[in-house]
Formats: sequence, structure tokens, C-alpha cells
Amino acid sequence: MSTIRTRFAPSPTGYLHLGGARTALFAWAFARHHGGQFILRIEDTDVQRSTKEAIQAILDGMAWLGLDYDEGPYYQMQRLDRYKAVLDQMLARDLAYRCYTTPQELEALRTEQMARGEKPRYDGRWRPENMKPGQTPPPGVAPVFRFKNPSQGTVAWDDQVKGRIEIANAELDDLVIVRSDGIPTYNFGVIVDDLDMAITHVIRGDDHVNNTPRQINMIRALGADPPVYGHLPTVLGADGAKLSKRHGAVSVMQYADDGFLPDAMINALARVGWAHGDDEVFSRTQLVEWFDIAHVHPSPARFDLEKLDWVNHEHIKRLSDDALGERLRPFLERAGLDVSGGPSPASVAALLRDRAPTLAKMAAAAHYFYAAPTYVEGKFAEQMTDAVRGALPDLDAAFGAIDWTREAIGAAIKTTAATHGLKASQIMMAVRALVAGTTSTPAIDAVLALVGRERTINRLERGLA
Repeated sequence: MSTIRTRFAPSPTGYLHLGGARTALFAWAFARHHGGQFILRIEDTDVQRSTKEAIQAILDGMAWLGLDYDEGPYYQMQRLDRYKAVLDQMLARDLAYRCYTTPQELEALRTEQMARGEKPRYDGRWRPENMKPGQTPPPGVAPVFRFKNPSQGTVAWDDQVKGRIEIANAELDDLVIVRSDGIPTYNFGVIVDDLDMAITHVIRGDDHVNNTPRQINMIRALGADPPVYGHLPTVLGADGAKLSKRHGAVSVMQYADDGFLPDAMINALARVGWAHGDDEVFSRTQLVEWFDIAHVHPSPARFDLEKLDWVNHEHIKRLSDDALGERLRPFLERAGLDVSGGPSPASVAALLRDRAPTLAKMAAAAHYFYAAPTYVEGKFAEQMTDAVRGALPDLDAAFGAIDWTREAIGAAIKTTAATHGLKASQIMMAVRALVAGTTSTPAIDAVLALVGRERTINRLERGLA
């Protein structure tokens, strides 16, 4: 087998969303599994809707996900001369022709066909063999260029995901391949690029199934063999409905901002329509080792935000403290916290890793390590009973005298509680409230050890004032 070459070819008309990211992932994983090459191509011929911002969003999303490409990005608008050259060849070989039908005439044709209950389609009126005697180009009308689709037989392919698909050529009209302004249409640009770039496998969304027979016919007309096609099923929300913002249909970079790990996103996206046995959590390396396009399920697949949270948390747990701390640091800084004036992010991450499913939530939970909480009068009345309040000055004094270690802190809390006839948990809850501004923290002795002696005492005294 020749070297496998796949491509991801998004249109830069918006951000890189989950469906596009999964398509890119599967094309990337297939190429990497087979030791092949992965190409990035930007299909920017929709001039009205393509933007530089969207291109950058695609590049940023690919970089964050770690989907490295061997070639590209190629831009179709930089290849217009090549498309014109192929069009000229097709015109010379009678594979394409000029069509002077105006938009008004096409609309009238469509209306007539629908009134007769027919499928709207171009009727081939400018196809050379259909032209009437004396039919000449109307003045002032710039032609479009159409492919002469075969009128007989069928076009078929063995789809790597959906199985055998056959379409009668009679169902296909002569599609426009180059517009009157010289810009190629999607279907024409795709086949020229795929042939020039020696793409062996086209892995894309199943919204392109209807384009495939047209593309195969053009490729064969040019004397080439079409690539192998695999059309991925639609990505749905957890409730089975079409993806919307409430399902997570946002830019993949929003997930980066929300504190998800790229390896976790890769893991979660890979499980949308593909599986390797019962494995739920796996590494990027394992995905490449296991991936087989034949194991992609042909039915629509669901993306579950709760499952993503769980997968992300599992990947967080697998990181070392130092690695997790480095990923946590920018989220702490983004929250306006002075990381240099507090404990190391690695030590904070070690305490919070089991409690926070994302880096953003971990940073929110870590606020009290770097900044004093805001006190709200009466918020912790249940914890701050008279008995507990009476014991805290003794604890404050003890904290000023002990070695500042977790063990010594825990012992001081227990001793103070026993001296005042209280449970250690009662003292612990009050200390949480005053030092952390919450009653939900990891083990309080570990928390205080990281907060530091001076900050702990200052917050206790402030709360007792």
C-alpha cells in the first residue's frame, strides 16, 4: 500500500467546533496509526464568509488539541491558477462546458419543476449536445462552468463507515464547478486538491455524502482513481438532539479557557462514535495505537458534557503534581491571584486534584491560598458558636508557638478542642470558615500548612475582632 495521506479541510467561516474537531482527530489518528501523513487545508473559496479570525481560530484549535500536521496549511485562494489550468483541460477534453443560464432563468426552471412535482435540477440546456440550432451566448452574461456528469449508469463506493453506497447518475445534474468570477466551487476545488496532494483517504462528516458521487465522477473523468471515503456520523447532544450551545457546541478554544486538558478532550472526542473495547480513559499514544476507521459506528453519536468532566478529571488525576501545577498556574494568574506570594501551584494542585474536574474550577477553589476571603456577617453563624469562639484565641496562641507543619497544626487543633470540651471537627469547621471563607476544603491541617502561619493567624484574628 502507498503511504496513507489524510487531510482536514475546514472552511474558515467560523470557529473550530466539536464536530470539526472530531473529524480532524479521526483523520489525524488514522494517518498516525498507519505511519502516514496528515495535511491541513483551508478551503477559503467562500470569499463572502471566510475570515482571518476564523482561520486563526482553526489554527489555534488544532494547536491546542495537539493535532500536528505534516503539510500545510494550504489555502485554496492561493491555488486559483491551478484550478483554472484543470478547468481548461476539462473544456478541451469536452468534460466541462460554459453555461449562460441566468439566476432568474434557474429560479423560473426550479419553480416549474416543483409545480410538476419534480426534483429541482439544472436541465442541461447549455450542454453542447442539447443546444438548439442558433443558440448563442447572450450578450453581457458571464458564464459559469459545469461538469458534464455521466447520464447513464451508477456511481458507487465502499464507504469505510457507512458501507456500500450507490447513486444513479440520472439523479445527478451537471454541477457548477467554476463560478463566473473564476472562483472554483467546493466540489471542484476539493477534487483538484485531493488529487494534487495525493490524498488516499478522505475522512469527513456525513453531510458530504451527497457530494461524493459528483466528486468521484469528476476524478474518474480526469483519469484518476478516487480516494477511499469514510463519512463520519453526526455528533448530537447527550439528549439526542442536534448540538447547540447548551450541549457544548462552542469553539474548542472555549474548552481550553474552561480548564479542560487537551489530552482529555482528545480522549472524549475519540469516544464519540468510536470505541476500543470497554476502555474509557486512554492516552493519545493509545488512541493512535488502537484507532481503526472500521470501528467507527455509522449511527449518530452523542457528546456528553458530564462525561467530558469525568474524563477530564481522570486525566487530571494522572498528571504529576508538578505537571498539573504548571497547567494550573495560568488559571490562577488569570483570576488575578499573586502566585509568587503564596504556595507553589504544584502543592495546591496536589491538594485539590481530587476535588476539581477542571483547571478553572481548581483555580476558583484555590483562591484562599493566595488571597484573604471576603467576610460576610452572619454567614457562618452555625459554625461560630459561643463555645467555639471562646476556644479560638487559645488556638491562635498555639499557632504562634508550634512548628508550622501539617502534623503540628492538626495536633494543636485537637488539643484546643479537647481543652474546651469540643469536638475537633467543630474547631476545624470554624477555622475553615475564617481562613478559607468556605466550609468545604481538603483536610484543614494540610490547607493551613500551605496558607502559611502569618496569613492563618491574621485571618483568624480578623474574624474574631
